[in-house]
Amino acid sequence: MRKVENQILTELALSKKTIWELLETSNFPLKDFVKAVKTLYNKGLVRADEEGLYLTEKGKKKVDPKILEFESELCPKCLGKRVILGRKFKEILREFKKIVKERPRPTLDFFQGYMQEQDVVARVAFMHYYGDVYRKDFILIGDDDLLSIALSLSNLPSRIVVLDIDKRLGEFLKKVNKEYGFNIEFKNYNVADPLPKNLLGKFDVFSSEPLETLTGLKAFVSRGVSCLKENGVGYFGLTILEASHEKWLAIQKFLGRMNCVITDIIRGFSIYPMDYGTVNYEKFAYNLGFPVGKNPGINWYKSALYRFEVLGKPKLIVDPNKRLRIKFIDPEEDITHPMFY
Repeated sequence: MRKVENQILTELALSKKTIWELLETSNFPLKDFVKAVKTLYNKGLVRADEEGLYLTEKGKKKVDPKILEFESELCPKCLGKRVILGRKFKEILREFKKIVKERPRPTLDFFQGYMQEQDVVARVAFMHYYGDVYRKDFILIGDDDLLSIALSLSNLPSRIVVLDIDKRLGEFLKKVNKEYGFNIEFKNYNVADPLPKNLLGKFDVFSSEPLETLTGLKAFVSRGVSCLKENGVGYFGLTILEASHEKWLAIQKFLGRMNCVITDIIRGFSIYPMDYGTVNYEKFAYNLGFPVGKNPGINWYKSALYRFEVLGKPKLIVDPNKRLRIKFIDPEEDITHPMFY
């Protein structure tokens, strides 16, 4: 907890910051961040007004001024993603933004949210950089982000199949297929259910943004791996905000047991808005015990991008033919869910 407190103190030693600005640079679980802010406030090290949080004289004494002399920042071109969009990908992004304006709005029924459009296209660009798009068969388990459309706009994959619990998404993709001549296949599917047998071992690439309960993570990832061919490739997102390092370690061990090797983990690759109009995941911030102004548009919720490769054939340690028991919410870590407030 001291690490979290020290980062907050250092950030505030530079200038007054809103809770949203502090969250944007935080590298810790959200529950730890919230606890640290409350602790600093209760100790009298930090105070707050409608403009943000600031250090008291007592708080300033906790920061070594030597630390403030050293500055660093993410690359301003790639913003830490390691990939920059070329001309064709910029064209895809422009068209993608037009198409997704009519997408179904998120609903709490499925704990939905979607990443920024530029981050979806950046994922396609990153996949392409690794040779994972051209003439590849894709299986997407969940597609709130509409990665299937961004991939289709490239006209590079051989096949794209989307499995998703939300029938509204299927209707939307059907409409887009007709308008743009795409061939995105949609199957209404609950990840807890057995996988259709005709999907097992049929795909080159799997991608997903899974639930972040441990049972949810294992369900999405194991279903995806079950669909991969020999030497297949997988991509999925995982936050540190609502998935502790214990979960990170568990899923990394889980991948290893399935003959999968992690090749890349890029922190902060995908950014999610938290207020979609229909759903607001920022209500927790107004229960901190001090004034918090409305978020002016800072997108602080970020997800790391995992890439892995199967060494030979996948080892299916979770039976794809059996129904799974999944927890959709982890009360200890999923503190953004509005039902808690």
